[in-house]
Amino acid sequence: MPTVTLRYFALFREVLGRREERRAVPEGTTARDLLALLAEETPALAGLGGISRFIVNQAYVDGGTTLHEGDEVVFIPPVSGGEAGAARRFRIVDEPLAIEPVAALVADPGAGAIITFAGVVRDHARGKGVVALEYEAYAPVAERMLAQIAGELAARWPVRHVAIWHRVGRLAVGETSVVIALSVPHRQEGFAACAYAIERLKEIVPIWKKEIYADGATWIGSEAAYQALPDRTA
Repeated sequence: MPTVTLRYFALFREVLGRREERRAVPEGTTARDLLALLAEETPALAGLGGISRFIVNQAYVDGGTTLHEGDEVVFIPPVSGGEAGAARRFRIVDEPLAIEPVAALVADPGAGAIITFAGVVRDHARGKGVVALEYEAYAPVAERMLAQIAGELAARWPVRHVAIWHRVGRLAVGETSVVIALSVPHRQEGFAACAYAIERLKEIVPIWKKEIYADGATWIGSEAAYQALPDRTA
């Protein structure tokens, strides 16, 4: 029988009373089968089977993925956790952003640090002077993807809470476009998690940016793709 490592976060960790364990599973066991087995052993988990997501070896997978020797398995509970205020942690907004309200959403007495990042509009890009940026987003999907990023952070670092707000509309130079806040036991983990979050946001969240110059404007489809171009000049 293959032996896998299970890591638990949030509700799973609290209900099971442990952060990880190694377990032998029958050949052919899927990620969903393993969660069902846990629910049989611990009935308090019974309601999570249909609403949890699965990460195997640090990548999201379908619940029907078969497990193999040495796999690391993480069950991701709903990010909002049913809390009234949790949905506010992942937002697309059209009003000016400030760090303090977002940071307040991740406060936790068990955290030794609250790490924040604010992206602001700079006055130049791609060799041109920038006078403003205009952001557009597919908000319902964008907010779900922000929540997904929080789940990815929880699978890699012991973050307590995450909040990410991104602004849309026209922003002048110096205005804040995005705020990321997260609470963690130790600052080193928080810095790494925050850096991952902003890069991941650029990769998967449906937000588009128009750069407005004194002599024109252009839509930027993917900042991550632009940074990878070999002949970029800015």
